[in-house]
Amino acid sequence: MSTRPAIAEYPAEAPADHAEWVSETDYWCHYYADADRPYEWNNGHLEEKPVSDQGTYLVYQWFVELLRHYLREHPLGQLAALEMGFRLALPDRTVIRRPDLGLVLAANPAPLLPLDRSYHGIFDLCVEALSDEDRASIDRDLVTKKAEYAAAGVPEYYILHRTDGQLGFFGLSPSGVYQAIAPVDGVIQSRVLPGFQFRIDDLKRQPKPDRMLDDPVYPFVLPGWREADRRAAAAEATAAAAAERAAAEAERAELEAERAAAAEQRAQAAECELARLRAQAAGD
Repeated sequence: MSTRPAIAEYPAEAPADHAEWVSETDYWCHYYADADRPYEWNNGHLEEKPVSDQGTYLVYQWFVELLRHYLREHPLGQLAALEMGFRLALPDRTVIRRPDLGLVLAANPAPLLPLDRSYHGIFDLCVEALSDEDRASIDRDLVTKKAEYAAAGVPEYYILHRTDGQLGFFGLSPSGVYQAIAPVDGVIQSRVLPGFQFRIDDLKRQPKPDRMLDDPVYPFVLPGWREADRRAAAAEATAAAAAERAAAEAERAELEAERAAAAEQRAQAAECELARLRAQAAGD
């Protein structure tokens, strides 16, 4: 009996980019490190990765930097090298995919080591910058890889693009299929990285970090700057309060001096009056 799942659950293979059969060993030895033509391996066939347009690349670049901000504040894992490959033993075939971005949690049973050139486990998050140069390229990320990553057990899968219609954010359900992550007030919240979130509209706006300091969606962006601003504001408020107290104290001292001078004048006047009265009494 065939073990291939129904097409509705698992898409049929797309036509291979290269018809010649290539063993997995040959792929790792001769094709994986080809810097000019990044190949993936699909059950014996080479598939060249398509290229995203500049607009989608800018979305991807902004997202990666946001993720780096989060990991600096919450070092729960690390990002894999660009297009690092990992092996997916699927029910009906074996493939080697090279996501545009892979994340490995520190809690992952397969650690990502400093000298690794490929990852020997299953990524906790895969991100693809969608190429829309043709229908096959679109289906590659939206259909084929989505099914493969789910079958392999990748907990979260994000598809980035310059337009809303081609975006996708998926989390693995207990039954092993991807379900769309529902935005909350337009914000996607990761289940893999606690506290990591982003506003969908910001993927297009791509705000700079200094514009995100007062945004409650991004408490992990430049927290040192936020704390420095808070301390500076507190110091300014303290200095202003001290200056106000000093001014009030100076005003009170001036008032006391005026009162003392007035009292001295009154005392002198009373003494003069007393002397006058004594002199008048003596004359009489």
